[in-house]
Amino acid sequence: MSIEIKVPELPESIADAVVVNWYKKQGDSIKQDEALVDLETDKVVLEVPAISSGVIEKIFFAEGSVVTAGQVLAIIDETAEVSDKINDDAPVVAASKAVAAKNTAEIVSDVAISPSARKMMHEQGIDASMVKGSGKHGRILKEDIQRFINNKNEPVEAEEPAGAITKKPLEVESTVQTGQRIEKRVPMTRLRARIAERLVQAQQNAAILTTFNEVNMKPVMDLRVRHKEKFQKEYNIKLGFMSFFVKASLEALKKFPAVNASIDGNDIVYHGYYDIGVAVSGPSGLVVPVVRNAEELSMAEIEQGIVDYAVKARENKLSLEEITGGTFTISNGGVFGSMLSTPILNPPQSAILGMHTIKERAMVVDGEVVILPMMYLALSYDHRIIDGREAVQFLVTIKDMLEDPSRMLLGI
Repeated sequence: MSIEIKVPELPESIADAVVVNWYKKQGDSIKQDEALVDLETDKVVLEVPAISSGVIEKIFFAEGSVVTAGQVLAIIDETAEVSDKINDDAPVVAASKAVAAKNTAEIVSDVAISPSARKMMHEQGIDASMVKGSGKHGRILKEDIQRFINNKNEPVEAEEPAGAITKKPLEVESTVQTGQRIEKRVPMTRLRARIAERLVQAQQNAAILTTFNEVNMKPVMDLRVRHKEKFQKEYNIKLGFMSFFVKASLEALKKFPAVNASIDGNDIVYHGYYDIGVAVSGPSGLVVPVVRNAEELSMAEIEQGIVDYAVKARENKLSLEEITGGTFTISNGGVFGSMLSTPILNPPQSAILGMHTIKERAMVVDGEVVILPMMYLALSYDHRIIDGREAVQFLVTIKDMLEDPSRMLLGI
């Protein structure tokens, strides 16, 4: 019996996807739930698994093809015998098999490899035994491949699987050579193109203003020091800064509903819930997974949710549902050392909070100069529905909550 593998249903905001990587070839054996193909949408990379074991009878779309929901990607003959051995007619991709590539060979070991890393390895002619993975359980990430290319990651010795076909790996040439002006042209990924489109859309369609303030982080830092060990022991998660900012934002959003609203045509939609987007960096660019119903979550639940999203983002495992929606966004440029920036709105949201790096500065307190850990805050907002007074007071509310965290507990 033949089984059709189809493009999964896509959200209304996503029209199509691009076939970026086939894990198998026509004639290969495959097991149920084994990864078959990666599809890149405007937002995430979808890994499509086999819904049945068998042999791949036919593949309909080559890498780079544009597909839409419901189209048949491949047909699997589940009556065919699934073989784990290599033969001349139908090579099988498995832990003990090497895939012949142009001028090199890629050994696929039992070390997990993220889809973006696997694609990059194939393009650059790098095999898994040459790279040390930094992900969970040694998973090889795209960043590991980039470090290897930049000669910052030395090859590690790995035991060759039985029956593996190996070739001497090629040297990766440096792109910088004396006396030459080298250029490299690569097409934008769908995700990067979508990010560019949305940023331009935000600039063109909204009246964006940014207001700034600064916050003394010492009260939050002291609170973390006092309770971090008990918190981690109780919840098995570290107490970070982001949960404080989410909680402070929630209190401010409740006081200023327009900041949690969005524009739909000529209507203003006031949301009675608080879905907080948290910008995280992934291999293909910035993504904004959403902590839904954040007002119902504890500090520990918020921290765990953000950590889980960060791991998924690095491994290109975020689902479409996890990055869709959101009523307000928080972006932490401080983790990269940013002192001050003007974040761009995440449409159709009306505001975004920018966090920055913490620096010790001389501040005047009660007529005396003291050294305090200070952070600049930035709130970019859509002036069409948020007045300057509301924006300033919103940011002052966040500042007040962070400088006296007990106010969040009391709701004052």
